[in-house]
Amino acid sequence: MNRYISHLLRLRHGLDLADAGLGSLLDLAIRWWLAGIFWVSGVLKVTNWQAALELARSEYPVPWMDPVTAAWLGAGIELICPIFLLLGLATRLAALPMLVLSLVIQFYYKELPDHLFWAILLGWLAVRGAGIFSLDHLIAPAIRRTALPLIEPVADAVAGLTRYGSPLYQLFLRLWMAEIFWSSGLTKIASWSTTIALFQDEYMVPVLPPELAAYLSTTAELACPVLLAFGLGTRLAAVPLMVMTLVIQFTYLDRAEHFYWLMVLGQIALRGPGFLSLDRAIWSALRRHLPALDGRLPASAARWPRVVIVGAGFGGLAAARALRHSPVQVTVIDRRNHHLFQPLLYQVATAALSPADIAAPIREMLRDQPNTRVLLGRVTGALPDRKLVRVEAEGEAPREIPYDYLVLATGARHSYFGKDEWEKDAPGLKKIDDATAIRRRILLAFERAEAASSEDERRRLLTFVVVGAGPTGVELAGAIAELARFGMSKEFRAFDPASARVVLVQSGERVLPVFPESLSDKAKASLERLGVEVRLNGKVTRVDDQGVNINNERIDAATVLWAAGVIASPAAKWIGAEADRAGRVKVASDLSVAGRPDVFAIGDTALALDASGNPLPGLAPAAKQAGDYVGQVIHARLTGSKAPNAFRYRHRGSLATIGRKAAIADFGLLRLSGMLAWWLWGVVHVAFLVGARNRMAVALDWLWAYVTFRRGIRLITGNSQG
Repeated sequence: MNRYISHLLRLRHGLDLADAGLGSLLDLAIRWWLAGIFWVSGVLKVTNWQAALELARSEYPVPWMDPVTAAWLGAGIELICPIFLLLGLATRLAALPMLVLSLVIQFYYKELPDHLFWAILLGWLAVRGAGIFSLDHLIAPAIRRTALPLIEPVADAVAGLTRYGSPLYQLFLRLWMAEIFWSSGLTKIASWSTTIALFQDEYMVPVLPPELAAYLSTTAELACPVLLAFGLGTRLAAVPLMVMTLVIQFTYLDRAEHFYWLMVLGQIALRGPGFLSLDRAIWSALRRHLPALDGRLPASAARWPRVVIVGAGFGGLAAARALRHSPVQVTVIDRRNHHLFQPLLYQVATAALSPADIAAPIREMLRDQPNTRVLLGRVTGALPDRKLVRVEAEGEAPREIPYDYLVLATGARHSYFGKDEWEKDAPGLKKIDDATAIRRRILLAFERAEAASSEDERRRLLTFVVVGAGPTGVELAGAIAELARFGMSKEFRAFDPASARVVLVQSGERVLPVFPESLSDKAKASLERLGVEVRLNGKVTRVDDQGVNINNERIDAATVLWAAGVIASPAAKWIGAEADRAGRVKVASDLSVAGRPDVFAIGDTALALDASGNPLPGLAPAAKQAGDYVGQVIHARLTGSKAPNAFRYRHRGSLATIGRKAAIADFGLLRLSGMLAWWLWGVVHVAFLVGARNRMAVALDWLWAYVTFRRGIRLITGNSQG
């Protein structure tokens, strides 16, 4: 049953997206289409005004209006209203005069189906408004909050028109289109021999035999209109009629009227049948009998098993989402209230993105999961024998959270290999606070270099050392070099920002060691073209506030950043589990902890092995796959269904960017580098961001930076004392 509910909810979510997104795009196309028709007509009248007056007097006089007044009024409507319609500004008010004009043209001048469809589509815009792609949608919240007189009653009236008028209009559209196709189907049936002859001789469909085409079209014209009229399977019923309309238009009968059929049928397919339909009645009945469809939990939910997930990173969120339709009470605990897209954290640190662009509130992401709650707090330990988790929250007394299943997705922190005293002078990059602190260090270095009293001090301030040449280190070093060379040009007077020195230190023999050697070499070459000094086989022996020692060399640097290693959270100590040197919990093939089948570890918290016995990489895709897998395991145990096979990580490729138009991509047999890999890297990272707003913001920021070579988020915030 849960699986079917899941399918229904996915279907409903998809239909809502089609309504909001594609439906609004169709509204935009209809607005532009109608605006163009009326605007051209108005321009023709104005450019030949005497002819327009003569036509108003003799060809299509309006009985209840003076011809000159009618001509002026018609031209004014055709020139002014389309502009508002095009912009989606005061759309309803603009559509009404155009609707009246369409009816006047139809009944007092020339009777054509096109004119009626103009009126029908304009009526739709008058009732529903312009959709999200309009100025109305953009300014409506601000207008409602203004102190203009009567604004509240007017806004309420408009909302009421949309709420109560839309279902009636949707019913009207369904009945209108049903009548058109039903009449055509009856005509075919009434003279079937003539219908077959016409399909054989005049309007043959290239891909179908004439008899089959006749049967299919007649069946669709009789069955689909019935479904449309009753609003049963409405969206599916509209699709065959749209296909038929396209076939008619492009095989044997070219009429502008068909495009209007497509517009109306498209609205029905995307917007749905409205409240006055069997579809809505069936959905309402399902919601009453299946509370999960309505975001409610059944009364029995209080007795459901409890699943506690510690950490709302990629793995923790994936586990929670995998359990969204399971009979469990899920509690997600995190010390922060937001989920962070860590792969782009370095761009916050180098002033390319705002923190809000790569983070989203956890509660917002899980708000549609009625079986899930979110707690803000820091887990400090666990009592696995009593199945309890200890949580501390600011301003609250410590408390213990019970669980039946525990999922540890606590991530990792920086590892200084026993030299923890280096952390204050060489911060790492794991959270937003780290990124904003690093951004402050980088930007302050340039500001202080402008006021430096000596060249030696300026040189030290403009030297940046990044320790560790994994993906984070490489991307960080490349971004700092780009910021210095392109993002700040002509902004300083005492020095050229491009003179900044960026040093990338790697203890091994090549950068990006997880990539094939050929791609590592290309990455190194790209870094060097940006001006980054790459130091291989470099061992850091000292870090202080004045610089860093590499092997036997001293490099004076005001900014040293650490990207050399990580160590798991202390989760293994909480539950008394066996761990490796990096603190990762050793897990079985189903990601459960040895001796504790009710406890799971995923992501950077776990030491999981692949089929070859090698540890799985600490990558976001691996954590997400593990979280989803654990959710399936727990669901199978609770429902008695078949448990999934042993966890197997499916590596779909690795990506790393070095700088502008420079990146590498490894998909096994396919390896890419340069601009193509860079564009692919950008598309993938935008796609995996959480939320449409974040995707849009990041894409626009990157586009701006690409076109202007500027970084827009260069704000120095935090402690004013530095």
